[in-house]
Amino acid sequence: MLDFIEDLGHGIYAIDTGFQRPRFDAAFLMVEDGRAAFIDTGTNHAVPRLLAALNALGLAPDAVDWVIPTHVHLDHAGGVGLLMQALPRARALVHPRGLRHMVDPKALWLGALAVYGEEEMQRSYGKLVPVPAERAEATHDEQIVHLAGRPLRLIDTPGHARHHHAVWDERSRSWFTGDTFGLSYRAFDIDGRAWILPTTTPVQFEPDALRATVARLLAAEPLSMLVTHYGRIGGSVDEVRRLAALMLEQVGDMVALARSLRTAPQRHEQLKAGLLDGYLARLRAHGHAADAAAADWLALDADLNAQGLAVWLDRETAQAAQAAQPA
Repeated sequence: MLDFIEDLGHGIYAIDTGFQRPRFDAAFLMVEDGRAAFIDTGTNHAVPRLLAALNALGLAPDAVDWVIPTHVHLDHAGGVGLLMQALPRARALVHPRGLRHMVDPKALWLGALAVYGEEEMQRSYGKLVPVPAERAEATHDEQIVHLAGRPLRLIDTPGHARHHHAVWDERSRSWFTGDTFGLSYRAFDIDGRAWILPTTTPVQFEPDALRATVARLLAAEPLSMLVTHYGRIGGSVDEVRRLAALMLEQVGDMVALARSLRTAPQRHEQLKAGLLDGYLARLRAHGHAADAAAADWLALDADLNAQGLAVWLDRETAQAAQAAQPA
């Protein structure tokens, strides 16, 4: 097996896309009776790895039936169009709010450009390739599709983004959660126990919607969560619930921090520093050294989460001001 492929059992493989650093960004490949589906793809630069994974498992490109990005953020869906050029029978299943961005990725590119800048966009993502409209379809809540008879259930999962759905696999009793169940890096595992943090990346973080989404995911009593950043976490219903509680507690803390800094000067820097301090404190409680290397690892998340919290905070402020206007 190639060193960037991890066999998770039940015909599911995690593929390290190589984005940013090792074991940071995963695409998942499901294989059933000679047919295959990709769930999340990483960026354009991941496509050679995805095709190599197929080859390593003895599958031809025409064995892929589905390409399912959990949402259209580029670390999850940036490679969909390019990948599908190599998969003649595959169809893309995209959340209805994200479908148009896969067919015409211009607005998606410009939105990400505003967050990351031109140099980073070119380095990390490359030119976005549109998906032909006739090969893409919008999903709907509680939709079931099949991979060689194996049912996959898709549900609407807002909170991180409004164009987000998650995929339930009954065989493994696992959710493919994209970013709705947070981030969990294997570098922070202690004695086999995972640590987790929420992701509030711009621009559609909504804490109430996220709490409702997590409750809905837990209602299926999953044994594991398959998170894009990174891999499989859980192992039991109780462990998944522990991780959910840890994540949602942090959502509350992050919201409270943001509100406390609503009108602060240099708000972004204060938000970023407060988030990073909170992450490191929780890592220490988890049993990790939370040293300079950990701070380095989490710096990008603190920056992006601070940006997303600021967008949410400004939206909340504007809504409150509008509600206060006389009728």
